Amino acid sequence: MIQPIVHDPLFLAQKSARATPADADTARDLLETLTSHADGCVGMAANMIGVAKRIIAVEAEDGYLVLFNPVILKKSGPYNTEEGCLSLEGVRPTRRWKSIKVQYETADGKPRIRTFTGWTAQIIQHEIDHCDGILI
Repeated sequence: MIQPIVHDPLFLAQKSARATPADADTARDLLETLTSHADGCVGMAANMIGVAKRIIAVEAEDGYLVLFNPVILKKSGPYNTEEGCLSLEGVRPTRRWKSIKVQYETADGKPRIRTFTGWTAQIIQHEIDHCDGILI
């Protein structure tokens, strides 16, 4: 179900709790909400729809991805950029990495490790920041 977008910086600044397969409905809602905003949004974290769980959904080169409990294991190629956010007004400067190695789980709890580069890496970094309560 498409959910309303949270704009409350106090809620968004909270660290999200670990997600489990029992949070599959939240993941579905997150993906539906992201795709409903496809004209202006390429990634979302569950706290953006009011659920403080470590789940992100991103538009990648090979389609949409949903990652449970993502953690960056390795990063390389720092660069400075600016980002906007559906939950916050304006654009803010930030530092990102061109390549990141991410450990995460699938919706059914299976562990995965994958390297992401370029635009997809930037989106994932932004959404992991949301999970960590970092407002960019």
